[in-house]
Amino acid sequence: MEKTQELQLSKCPTGIQGLDEITDGGLPQGRPTLICGSAGCGKTLFGVEFLVRGATRYGEPGVLVTFEETASEITQNVASLGWNLNQLIAEGKILIDHVYINTPDSF
Repeated sequence: MEKTQELQLSKCPTGIQGLDEITDGGLPQGRPTLICGSAGCGKTLFGVEFLVRGATRYGEPGVLVTFEETASEITQNVASLGWNLNQLIAEGKILIDHVYINTPDSF
């Protein structure tokens, strides 16, 4: 009888304090991860911190695509956390792209 080997999923560390510990190493590497929740629950903050930690700790550039807040608004919002997104953008480590979607509710 053959022994079965347990497959270990490769992980990508997030650099977010506590998250890598409870996820046993981070998010699944090379796979999409959906973060969902209602308005104000921290989805954008999670995404920005993941990109900032990736760029500053692991040398991994990142892209943030937004549909509501502009790059300027996000940059201002996280400045109080000590994150200088303008510098990371200037260094080519992070790109923020705001995609405007014209919906009937936006008139």
